[in-house]
Amino acid sequence: MTKPTHPTSRGLSRRRLLKATAGTAALLAAAKLNFPAGAFAQGAGPEVKGAKLGFIALSDAGALFVAKDKGLFAKHGVPDVDVQKQASWGTTRDNLVLGSEGNGIDGAHILTPMPYLISAGKVTQNNQPTPMYILARLNLDAQCISVAAEYADLKVGIDVKSFKEALEKKKAAGKPIKAAMTFPGGTHDLWLRYWLAAGGIDPDKDIETITVPPPQMVANMKVGTMDCFCVGEPWPGQLVHQKIGYTAVNTGEIWNKHPEKSFAMRSAWVDKNPNAAKAITMAVLEAQQWCDKMENKEELATIMGKRQWINCPVEDILDRAKGKFDYGTGKVVENSPHIMKYWRDHASYPFQSHDLWFMTEDIRWGKFEPGYDSKALIAKVNREDIWRDAAKALGVAAADIPTSKSRGKETFFDGKVFDPEDPAAYLKSLSIKRADV
Repeated sequence: MTKPTHPTSRGLSRRRLLKATAGTAALLAAAKLNFPAGAFAQGAGPEVKGAKLGFIALSDAGALFVAKDKGLFAKHGVPDVDVQKQASWGTTRDNLVLGSEGNGIDGAHILTPMPYLISAGKVTQNNQPTPMYILARLNLDAQCISVAAEYADLKVGIDVKSFKEALEKKKAAGKPIKAAMTFPGGTHDLWLRYWLAAGGIDPDKDIETITVPPPQMVANMKVGTMDCFCVGEPWPGQLVHQKIGYTAVNTGEIWNKHPEKSFAMRSAWVDKNPNAAKAITMAVLEAQQWCDKMENKEELATIMGKRQWINCPVEDILDRAKGKFDYGTGKVVENSPHIMKYWRDHASYPFQSHDLWFMTEDIRWGKFEPGYDSKALIAKVNREDIWRDAAKALGVAAADIPTSKSRGKETFFDGKVFDPEDPAAYLKSLSIKRADV
């Protein structure tokens, strides 16, 4: 029997060699067209085709919606990424602890302090740690503190003096006063606490703080469950549209260009699938760039309003997505400097100094014990190295890749300064805090 023959470099004619070379070049050109950052090298592609990611119905999860809707996960070699809606941040935590192997999730759009609280076992069942990695920040600014319509005449803003007096009268009359946030120790909890405490209202003594999932905030204020709340868009905008309350503060007024949500994944999953984690991060970063372009805002609002994502009217999203903030008090800000930022101003980069502020505030309010070694935990959780690798592979300009782990000193509306080199001094400067801090 004659053995089948196979062409070799020795046996190839010049014409066949040129044809083979041209075919290879065409294939590489096609790969580059489909993957502008370059196709993964043979054998170095994603270890798996997807992962299960969670999100809460909030505008700052927009990059995950866009990455899925526009095929960016598929573009970067992970077409089977499943983006699943979570009922609350508590549900997100529980599903992260389970992992996809336990019918949970592998990663999530998440409140920045949560990966630290989960990694340290501070908010998990039996205090069992589930190590997490932060791979990117998802946005800056544009959360809001809203106040119920019963205080409409006060037009409460960054100064809470009149609000404090009104709450004291209500409390003296034997009526309950409540402030709602979305997860103890999370970003909304910390913005609300900072604002109240700066105005002399102790959030642990002078008002009852309750936990309400973001999509339920408006309905709860409608039935009088709380006096004020802090949550992300589009719910503050919807509140104004329904005339149930008004925006007192855009959180960017508390701390300009402040960090907000993060994209995080279970450490075990990332360690097992490093190339897939990088690919997913690349898709998220590319989506963030798209989300930040003003010419895309109307399409972004339409995407976010879809049933499988936020599931609310586009008009509740669009104005604030484009930077127009009607506070519901007669105050309207066009082109707000505190518009939600997905990419600009290094919004996507997970500065370690930002994580240190969140941990310092969680020490202030008793979520971590005094003297906790925050920097050691940050070194484990914050994976800026993966962000950098993903950004470089994506072709991000060097000017858009920070050279420092710190954005430097941060100044708040009340004049307090957070120096990441000396967080203890910041804690000492705060008048309202846990007695043992």
